[in-house]
Amino acid sequence: MTVAATTLSLQSDDVDVLAGALYAWCAERNIKLRSQQGLSIASIAIDLYHAGHQTQDDLLVALHECDHH
Repeated sequence: MTVAATTLSLQSDDVDVLAGALYAWCAERNIKLRSQQGLSIASIAIDLYHAGHQTQDDLLVALHECDHH
């Protein structure tokens, strides 16, 4: 399943949380969201969201932790 298809199955508020975290993460690193790295982190963010990181701040913390591993 593609990132877009997975995202479409989420509610609007869920997408807002994911998008906010992704835009912030990419902006911090000067990465384009539509780049390979941006798409890869989007997939990771969706997995983290489904694992229980369901606020923008919590998701960003989890993304930063993944980034350091």
